[in-house]
Amino acid sequence: MSELVSIIMPVYNAEKYVAEAIDSVLAQSHTNWELLIINDGSTDRSAEIIRGYQDPRIHYFSQKNQGVSAARNVGLAHMKGDYFCFLDGDDCFPPDSLANRLMVFKNNSQVAFVDGRVSSRDEQMTQEVTQWTPNFEGEPLEDLVSLTGKSFFGITWMIKRETEKNYAFDRTLTHGEDLWFYIQMAKGKEYRFTTSTSYLRRLVDGSAMSNLDGLAKGYTDLEEKLMSLNLPSQLIKAFRSKRKSIMLKSYLRVGRLYSALNYYFKPDRF
Repeated sequence: MSELVSIIMPVYNAEKYVAEAIDSVLAQSHTNWELLIINDGSTDRSAEIIRGYQDPRIHYFSQKNQGVSAARNVGLAHMKGDYFCFLDGDDCFPPDSLANRLMVFKNNSQVAFVDGRVSSRDEQMTQEVTQWTPNFEGEPLEDLVSLTGKSFFGITWMIKRETEKNYAFDRTLTHGEDLWFYIQMAKGKEYRFTTSTSYLRRLVDGSAMSNLDGLAKGYTDLEEKLMSLNLPSQLIKAFRSKRKSIMLKSYLRVGRLYSALNYYFKPDRF
């Protein structure tokens, strides 16, 4: 039997897109998968649409609205795969997403994480707006903390599961929880990637980038978490410099000059 891949899909009010997301999993060329869908208190027709699928590989969970980290944690607690990855309820996988990433694992037994090209598309998923291709191999800890963008674009990694490990997202983080999830497991592990497209990201209103104040707080909270890892001081300084640069540009892009300057020159808490 080929490797079982657990796909964890949090869903919140995604009635317009969730069927397309599920269909993209059903269309995978690698067929030994389980899809764990967690309905995080949706108030639209998401639950009805999901329940319409009868494939035994699809497992449905429902909870009161607790946020994406809590929803993903339900999937992590119930997964049975040799590998696991994530797919948001408004995004899609191309047909060979699982197969191409598994091939990298097969050819490199020491690898713990495999990523791939990410295609960001319009709401109809018909036109590519931007793309991101990984550009890093090796232990990703320093690269992740430095925010270089070479090994991290979001929750796009496939991870070789360690059966004795309890995986969980930090629910206290409202932004950057995916980056922190990766950072915690990155030390001493190897990251590789495939240049083939492994994730189709739908650009819709209401993304994290539209809530700049929340994103700014998330970066600051994440820096506090990083301090607990006893990382080299120059690495913390690199993170701090990059987060300030990112938020400065993000605020200026939407014309919020005061917010940009306030965040950039605000005294550091630690």
